Amino acid sequence: MKFLDTIVLILVVIGAVNWGLVALFQFDLVAALFSGSSVFGSISMVSRIIYGLVGLAGIYALTFFSKIHNERDI
Repeated sequence: MKFLDTIVLILVVIGAVNWGLVALFQFDLVAALFSGSSVFGSISMVSRIIYGLVGLAGIYALTFFSKIHNERDI
């Protein structure tokens, strides 16, 4: 499970950095790296898959809150 948690954390950080770049500079790093267009245009299939994985990772990362809470109870 620790491996999955690490992958999820990496994906969440990638998503956070990407959204920060979009907000500050209107630059979509994921789309630029994977031949997609910007957030404001058409998106390649690879970019869509990465966005989907980042979204799923964000949802899974919500379970980290319960893990933190359970560790405090020990």
